[in-house]
Amino acid sequence: MTGGLLRMTGAEGSVAGRGGRLSALLALAALTLSGCAPLPPNSGAQAGRPAVLRPDYAGTVIPPNIAPLNFLVQEPGDRFFVEISAGAGSPIEVLSKTPEIRIPPRKWHRLLEANRGGTLHFRIKVRSAERGWVAFDPIENRVASEDIDGYLAYRLIKPLFNYWRHVGIYQRNLQSFQERTILSGETLAEACVNCHSFLSNRTQQMSIGLRSGFHGSGTLLIDGNEVTALGAKWGYNSWHPGGGLVAVTLMDVHQFFHAVGTELRDVVDLDSDLVIYHADGRKVDTAGALADPDRLESYPCWTPDGRALYYCSAAFPFKDRTRVPPDNYRQVRYDLRRITYDTARNAWGRPETVVSAEDAGGSALLPRVSPDGRWVVFCLCDYGCFPIFHASSDLYLLDVKTGEYRQLAISSDRSESWHSWSSNGRWLAFSSKRRDGLFTRTYISYFDQQGRAAKPFILPQEDPGFYDTFLKTYTVPELIAEPVRVRPRALAAAAKSQAKIKLEMPETSMTPRETSGRPAASGTDAWIQAPRR
Repeated sequence: MTGGLLRMTGAEGSVAGRGGRLSALLALAALTLSGCAPLPPNSGAQAGRPAVLRPDYAGTVIPPNIAPLNFLVQEPGDRFFVEISAGAGSPIEVLSKTPEIRIPPRKWHRLLEANRGGTLHFRIKVRSAERGWVAFDPIENRVASEDIDGYLAYRLIKPLFNYWRHVGIYQRNLQSFQERTILSGETLAEACVNCHSFLSNRTQQMSIGLRSGFHGSGTLLIDGNEVTALGAKWGYNSWHPGGGLVAVTLMDVHQFFHAVGTELRDVVDLDSDLVIYHADGRKVDTAGALADPDRLESYPCWTPDGRALYYCSAAFPFKDRTRVPPDNYRQVRYDLRRITYDTARNAWGRPETVVSAEDAGGSALLPRVSPDGRWVVFCLCDYGCFPIFHASSDLYLLDVKTGEYRQLAISSDRSESWHSWSSNGRWLAFSSKRRDGLFTRTYISYFDQQGRAAKPFILPQEDPGFYDTFLKTYTVPELIAEPVRVRPRALAAAAKSQAKIKLEMPETSMTPRETSGRPAASGTDAWIQAPRR
């Protein structure tokens, strides 16, 4: 057998990468001499179809710098053989005693690098006692020319109902399987850490939200190696590309439950406004259009040139905000709006509706603008403010040049949400419940210059069966070009500090006083911290 690596897995465990090259060669020699692992013949029975893989890594476009797409062959047998080849470089050959296929990382990266813009061919053969070796039709995946950002930041949380515990924000090296903690709530008396955001896919300036019954709620701001703790809890936010401003949502959201349905959980926003944090002077202001007492405003997103802000806005419909949910909560549907901004004069224009909820027949949420400013991806669901709890939530694409929008073909019959762009605009990472309807997983899709998104693939894991047993959800996946370098200990120390900076907030309906004839926002958290044990 020439070219590539013969690799065994099964009861003995993976040989390559754990016992070293010498152990691998000795095990291979012993297995071959004993006659236990005959190599598949070049000819033989044909299945007449591709093999079924789990995860489904077939017919997609992958980054040239992604970790190996390890998978399980979903075909009955007692030996499994996979050859991965392309137009250039040596093929990779894997022989396994179980359906588990783990691809040698070094050979994988060399093959991908040699075939940017080319096609990978996966040739799979399975042996069974009844039929002997059976060859399946080749599976093909295209290797993109463009890299994906090297890291992904996300929050891991159990599918919660009334309480949160063991919540953390982590970063994954997308070229390998290395995962590191950014900040864990377990170090903060089981605080909820959330709403992490970055400036232009970079980690030098970022923020993390905190919600804690023990250390108090607030926001961590990271600027290089400096960590500042603010005494104000930020919701969804977006960094201005100039770095000096952050558009922030102040909101009063509550969770409630349905008696029946695909998804029992739901969220209602009883009040929300947008404010602007100025890093110079650490002050907060707003514009009347962004804190309209007759509307709910949320989900800000700056354009790459910083001259406009996209956000979501819905007419305020509630007469009684003490009732959760209000009787008319299904009537809440958000328009997608845009407002211009003059940085030099700190002056705002008039808001314009880009996507009308009435025309779209749903609630437009979570706008994210592509790095070139040409496209906006947003969610559209039946109603409300929280797409991750709506199976109806799909990804839509707005063409900024034409004003036209359409549903992306990568949507499924389950919830799609929390999408982010790579810094080169060629990749989308998003959360989806398409696998089982319960756990959100991160999917990645290639996005071309014509606005077409390729078949998404799930975030690869070293263990091909990882998602079968992992009982946490991935939320808010953010592609970042570099790792977060501030250590978790430094972030935790700032979060525990009693010297949090108090911000003087502008008067809006979210200010704790009677405003515009409506009760002041209660500030009650939608989820409650579990008691400490």
